[in-house]
Amino acid sequence: MLSEGEIVFLFDVDNTLLDNDRFGADLDARLEQAFGVDQRDRYRAILAALRQELSYVDYLGALEKFRIGLDDDPDLLQMSSFMLEYPFANRLYPHALEAIVHLGTLGTPVVLSDGDIVFQPRKIQRSGIWDAVQCRVLIYVHKERALDAMQRRYPARHYVMVDDKAQLLAAMKRVLGLKLTTIFVHQGHYATASANMFIDPPPDLEIERIGDLLDHDLSDFLAASPFGVATTNQERT
Repeated sequence: MLSEGEIVFLFDVDNTLLDNDRFGADLDARLEQAFGVDQRDRYRAILAALRQELSYVDYLGALEKFRIGLDDDPDLLQMSSFMLEYPFANRLYPHALEAIVHLGTLGTPVVLSDGDIVFQPRKIQRSGIWDAVQCRVLIYVHKERALDAMQRRYPARHYVMVDDKAQLLAAMKRVLGLKLTTIFVHQGHYATASANMFIDPPPDLEIERIGDLLDHDLSDFLAASPFGVATTNQERT
């Protein structure tokens, strides 16, 4: 049986700890108010194209491209402030920070997020998540492809990943096997979209909201994915 200090709890950020969908809606409203519906849609198209190119959402990079043709618009200069000063602490899901504190009594909480290296850290800092995990923050382009780097930074006998993307949890489980417990949080549009998808392997645990973690202890996480030697694709072949 694992004891306290031998387990690392990995937290996604967007739509897991904070309501990023709400931020997106507020951003759309701000763009429409300042520039109109057509320009709002143009920004969204730029953002989608950049995501296809970079594999992560680059809000500030999209804003740089969006400025073309709008250099004389006084509202343009306010958009970066809107993003960088956005009150992300107000978008935390209920009991999100309490959940981090609770799991911090059972092991080591770490943020494991996808994103850019400017806006995503800013979001994590302004929300209070950065301080809650005591600066233990990892941000990669594809976190499911950076599991070796994550384990070097935070070695442990067992890991628990909390995320709103069931397919990503499955990808991580296929790599780490029994060394990982996956927890699927039913929050946000990605969770809704996966409702009718076949997920293999399925999440070890499913919760409706992040605050539900307060009702779980270490034995619940380990029982969901019994601790043993990690089974990787390489080991199975």
